[in-house]
Amino acid sequence: MKLVIYALLVSPAFILGFSMVSAVSKFALDSIGNAGPHGLTEILYAYSATASDNGSAFGGLNVNTPWFNTTTAIAMLAGRFLHVIPIMAIAGSLAAKTRAAPSLGTFPTHDALFVGLLSSVIVIVGLLIYFPALALGPIIEQLLMGSGKGF
Repeated sequence: MKLVIYALLVSPAFILGFSMVSAVSKFALDSIGNAGPHGLTEILYAYSATASDNGSAFGGLNVNTPWFNTTTAIAMLAGRFLHVIPIMAIAGSLAAKTRAAPSLGTFPTHDALFVGLLSSVIVIVGLLIYFPALALGPIIEQLLMGSGKGF
């Protein structure tokens, strides 16, 4: 069970951890093109993109600094490779188990109930991990723009 939690939290820990340090450090804040919620959005997007896919950044963020070059590289390596170790350990553990005959206590994994429960757990965990940071950045930025105010 601990391996599953570790595999789920590796990428968010690096994304949110580096974003947190960048949001309060003078040397990182000097690279932000826009202040306020949009600046936090720029930082979150830079680390999220490097940890998960292509490593792009918003146009206002100058990521060509020693801080952002180093931390985005670490986030990229962590987001792409560190979760593989516990997943392979889980796969090895499952492969070593013997198959048990179904009984009254067996939870079926081939019906809509299992799919619904699994999908809802994935959505809930994703929301609990990222919603606070999204509420401080992109969501409040959109609300400010909708009300005609800027930061």
